[in-house]
Amino acid sequence: MTFDRALPIPPVQDGVIDEEGRRVFSLTAQEGAAELRSGFQTQTWGFNGDHLGPTLRAQPGDHVRVNVTNRLGEATSVHWHGMRLPAEMDGGPHQEVQPGGSWHPEWVIDQPAATLWYHPHPHGATEKHVYRGLAGLFLVDEAVPGLPSEYGVDDVPLIVQDKQLDGSGQLATSGSAPVGTLGETILTNGVEGAFFDATTEKVRLRLLNGSTARILTFAFDDEREFAHIATDGGLLEAPRVTGQLTLSPGERAEVVVQLAPGEDVMLQSHPTPGFWLGAPSGLSDRFDIMQIRAAPELQPADDLPDELARIDWLRADDAVTTRPMRLSNRSINGKEMDMNRIDDVILAGSTEIWTVSAADGFPHNFHIHDVQFQVLDVDGAPPAPHLRGWKDTILLEPQKEHRLIMRFGRHTNPDVPYMYHCHLLRHEDEGMMGQFVVVAPGQGAGHIDGHHH
Repeated sequence: MTFDRALPIPPVQDGVIDEEGRRVFSLTAQEGAAELRSGFQTQTWGFNGDHLGPTLRAQPGDHVRVNVTNRLGEATSVHWHGMRLPAEMDGGPHQEVQPGGSWHPEWVIDQPAATLWYHPHPHGATEKHVYRGLAGLFLVDEAVPGLPSEYGVDDVPLIVQDKQLDGSGQLATSGSAPVGTLGETILTNGVEGAFFDATTEKVRLRLLNGSTARILTFAFDDEREFAHIATDGGLLEAPRVTGQLTLSPGERAEVVVQLAPGEDVMLQSHPTPGFWLGAPSGLSDRFDIMQIRAAPELQPADDLPDELARIDWLRADDAVTTRPMRLSNRSINGKEMDMNRIDDVILAGSTEIWTVSAADGFPHNFHIHDVQFQVLDVDGAPPAPHLRGWKDTILLEPQKEHRLIMRFGRHTNPDVPYMYHCHLLRHEDEGMMGQFVVVAPGQGAGHIDGHHH
């Protein structure tokens, strides 16, 4: 594999401030064709273009609005993954946008700086829509002195995805692996064989595993260490030095890598240690992702700050309830997804502990809409260092109990649910998903589409 294609940097949308002071973004889902692999035009879907979408960027406290238009031949939706917002703005399967239709969610950003993302969430078709190319980053941005922050120069978004391309270069899907489609073609920001020309001593990589099923363990070919600075929901308390970092589909991390003038280094995925090595799940694969080429002279960079953020650690004593979440086959707690069933009713502002486990011997992860959670423990042991921050998606170690603690928001709607689900998208589409509503004191669950609960 030759790495001879310059890494595409998704264009930034900072939004347009309207007369009401809202920061307005525009996204159009459309069909297109893109050169994912050199020399082949692949039929793809994208937002505002042929494949993938722009990076949306806003700040904590901003009132944002997104004008979403669907120019596809079928219904889709846009879910703001990792964002705290009202359920009717969440973009899940209850907010589908019909072909030719539009949707205009708006909300106030009420969370710290973080690398979030957006992608479709249509009922039963999420894998197909994401796999064809509908995805992009949503950066909640706040300057932190000492962190690389020039977008596309020393602060670089990396959407990493695997694809299966057939002989004519078209996207193929396979039902062979129990986790969903596993592809041999690795794309970074939509192209295979990408290189990035680095001009600075330090480069911040915003990593998104945007694959539908493949679990990635990021490392470098020379096994150099790097600084892990942020999880799904924002910055860690302090930089953490490590040589590898595992992200399952939907998870994000920010890392900072130090470069020497004139060197080339390869970002790779290494075998994921200790997980389901019997199942055909791609976890023993090793492959190259992207080459970083350092210029002969590099701009000097500041030392990373010793303290990155203050984290409000939630206390188990404050939890008002504990909910078991047992994932197996295509069900959670023995039930497959039903659009008309509310599985859990949660009081606004309350703190809860969810005990999540993968019980069937296959890889699963778990994503909760509307909240960032903290990992209390895994089978009673303290969480691994890379899990000690705000998370919205977690890879589940098989047969182990993961105690997650979270505080729910103040947005209430007894009639419109949020989702929780496995983020291996085929599992989600086939029923491994449940629904919860957030209600005010004294409120019960309402009606979904006229069905009473």
